[in-house]
Amino acid sequence: MRTTTFLLAGFCAALAATPAFAQDAMQDMDMSMQGGAAPADARSPDYSDGADHGDMTGMDMLDHASLGMVLIDRLEYFDARDANGAALDAQAWYGNDTNKLRLKGEGERSDGRWQELRTEALWDRPIATYWDSQLGVRHDFGIGPDRTWAAFGVQGLAPYWFEVDATIYFGQSGRTALRFESEYELLLTQRLILQPRVEVNFYGRNDPQRHIGSGLSDAALGLRLRYEFSRQFAPYVGVEAERRFGSSADYARADGHAAFDPRIVAGLRFWF
Repeated sequence: MRTTTFLLAGFCAALAATPAFAQDAMQDMDMSMQGGAAPADARSPDYSDGADHGDMTGMDMLDHASLGMVLIDRLEYFDARDANGAALDAQAWYGNDTNKLRLKGEGERSDGRWQELRTEALWDRPIATYWDSQLGVRHDFGIGPDRTWAAFGVQGLAPYWFEVDATIYFGQSGRTALRFESEYELLLTQRLILQPRVEVNFYGRNDPQRHIGSGLSDAALGLRLRYEFSRQFAPYVGVEAERRFGSSADYARADGHAAFDPRIVAGLRFWF
C-alpha cells in the first residue's frame, strides 16, 4: 500500500513539472485517440497529404493490356534418308489474358517447293489454369489441292509441365482430322536444354490427292539439344524419326519413298 502511494505521488509530481506545451500535446493525443477533432496540421488518413493519385503506366493489374509475341520454335535444316531441306514450326499471338488472336504455321520445303504447309488462324480464350481453348480455321498448302478446315482445340500445360497442343478439324466433303503434339523441356543446366517432341496425325478418310491415308496417318518423334545464349536465341542439333502408317505408307512407297524416315536436324529457336 505504501509502495503504491509512493509511485502515485511521484507521477503527480512529474506531471506538475511537465511544461505546458507538452501537456497540451498529450491532451491533443488523447483527444485523437478518443475520436476528437484532429489538429489542423494533421496528416491525411491515407498519408497522401492531398496529393492526387491514379494509374501508373505498366503497373495496372486489370488484365486489359494487349501484348504480343512471335515464337519460331523450329527453323531447321534436315538431312533425311530420301531428301534434305528446311522445316518451319512457328506461332504468333496478340491480345490480352482473356482474348488472343493466335497464328500457327508448320511445314517442310524440299526440291524447291513446299511439300506440306499447315497454317491456322485461331481465337484463343482461357478455360482453366494453364489451358486455353482455340477456335478458328486451318488451311493446307503443298502437294495436291489446297484444303480448308474448321479447327477446335486446346493448348496448355499438362501435369509435370508437358506442353500439349491437340486439335480436331472438320473439312469439306465430310473430311475430319485430329492432330496431337507434345513437348517437354529438360534443363540439363540453366542454358543447355534437352527437348523431346512427339506429333501424331489422324484422318477420317483417305485423301489420295494429298497422299494421306485414313486412321493413324503419321507420327514423328524427335529429340533436340539446344543452348540458350539468351532466352530469346538458341541454336540446336537433334534427331527425328517420322513413320507413316496404313494407306499413307502405301502412298509414300508408290512415290519411291520409305515409310520410315530418320533424319538429322540443326536449327534455331528464337522469339521476340
